[in-house]
Amino acid sequence: MTYPTEGHPALLRGGDVIIIGGGLVGLATGAALSARGADITIVADHNAGEASRAAAGMLAPSVERSEGPAHTFAVAARDLYPSYVEALAEVTGTLVPLNRDGILELVFDEGEAELKRRDITSLGGTWLSAEELRRLEPGIGDTAGACLFPDDGAVDNVALLRVLREMVEASSTVTIIHDRVTSIDLENERPWVELASGRTMIASKLVLSAGAWSPGIDGLPRRIPVEPVRGQMLSLGACPVRHVTYAGDGYVVPRSSAHAVVGSTMEHVGFATGTTPEGMQALGEIARRIAPALAGARPLERWSGLRPVTPDLLPILGPDPEYSMLLYACGHSRNGILLGPLTGECIAALASGETPALDLSPFSVERFEASRVTIK
Repeated sequence: MTYPTEGHPALLRGGDVIIIGGGLVGLATGAALSARGADITIVADHNAGEASRAAAGMLAPSVERSEGPAHTFAVAARDLYPSYVEALAEVTGTLVPLNRDGILELVFDEGEAELKRRDITSLGGTWLSAEELRRLEPGIGDTAGACLFPDDGAVDNVALLRVLREMVEASSTVTIIHDRVTSIDLENERPWVELASGRTMIASKLVLSAGAWSPGIDGLPRRIPVEPVRGQMLSLGACPVRHVTYAGDGYVVPRSSAHAVVGSTMEHVGFATGTTPEGMQALGEIARRIAPALAGARPLERWSGLRPVTPDLLPILGPDPEYSMLLYACGHSRNGILLGPLTGECIAALASGETPALDLSPFSVERFEASRVTIK
């Protein structure tokens, strides 16, 4: 590959780190690196269906539970949120809405209820009988009871993205380029990045955080097993529940006393975005099952997002085993909002030569050994 020479107008210096992707993970990594004084460039291409904005913002490691180190990481990510949004507010003056009232996991079958009652303490939750649940949330329909996970909740992900972007844009050490990375080259002393505009960038390190679009960049040293999975969403002009409420096949997330978000489908349709009548019908049924009063609620908006899903539903984090200049921060599957800020802190630590607060080795791309390819 032939590159422009030093001083050529097509050659851009990306600073210390180039971050590929401007979603929550990319912005959180940029903010964490900026706080360390690094000079960074975020290459942010807008793609329909970007997951960060389309999500419901659930922080639910107790409900959508992983095991072992993955669960430890998810709980730490959830518990980071209060201090994280407070730190953002100190800089920007805007406090991102954070719901820490807990998450209700509804149980409709008596046999399942008995199993839940037996195991709930070990899972860090509290069992509520049907009567106790009605007292707590009168708007919820008939159930056999519910699990209450008091430390889980939700964040307003749209507000979070807006505030993070405002902070990053205001930083003197961050440059945001609205372009698309088409290829990278890791066979030089420093990595090179080719943009769709024809320009070339160089930096000391790269962070790959382009969501569902991460595998489509030429020059990656291995295949990245990330697949787009569409999730359709619906917002309604009513909210008869105060708690984030989960019903197995879907959930209702309160945004205000008069606004709720309902989600979500899981559809393997490639990069197709948009909504379907079937998807909206399924979401309506989820909403009515959780809270019958939502049957007559006015639809406000419908949309979809493309989750970046890995085969084991865990993210790909940390350095490439052969090219340490490339750091992976992608494949967050259903938990991008939950894991985004902590991912950003850990990847920024790695890029700065520090030891991350949590061990990232369980999330290494090496667990997909068959994905190795030869760079040409």
